[in-house]
Amino acid sequence: MLVPLPPIAAGGALGGLARYAVAAAWPVGPGAFPWSTLTVNLTGSFLLGMLMVLVLEVWRPTRYVRLVLGVGLLGAYTTFSTLAVEADLLTGSGHVGTAAGYLLVSAAGGLAALWAGRAAVRGLASAAVRRRPGEAHEKGSEE
Repeated sequence: MLVPLPPIAAGGALGGLARYAVAAAWPVGPGAFPWSTLTVNLTGSFLLGMLMVLVLEVWRPTRYVRLVLGVGLLGAYTTFSTLAVEADLLTGSGHVGTAAGYLLVSAAGGLAALWAGRAAVRGLASAAVRRRPGEAHEKGSEE
């Protein structure tokens, strides 16, 4: 079954605007390390890790949340194409070490951020379950 495009497009519009806002607030000059794109990709990876745990393990099944937030919002917010272009521009202008470091930090940092997002939500979700009223209490506790 096909998913209606407008909800995904709306998420994509918001994600694209957020990415643009970061790039506009933190411009990068020629030969400089692309901190704004790295920040967007790492925060997007962290948020994607959080979202996947929420959608698959915490929230009740829904039809569009993963598509709207994951594919639309975070898909437009993060940017592999800009990562590739910036690495190519750095290499072409003689900053090969900076380009290699950028690619390495982006890949390793993206995985680490994804795992950190997953761990953060799992930790919060398990703490919330432990604190739920009406659940079994430890022996000797008062109600």
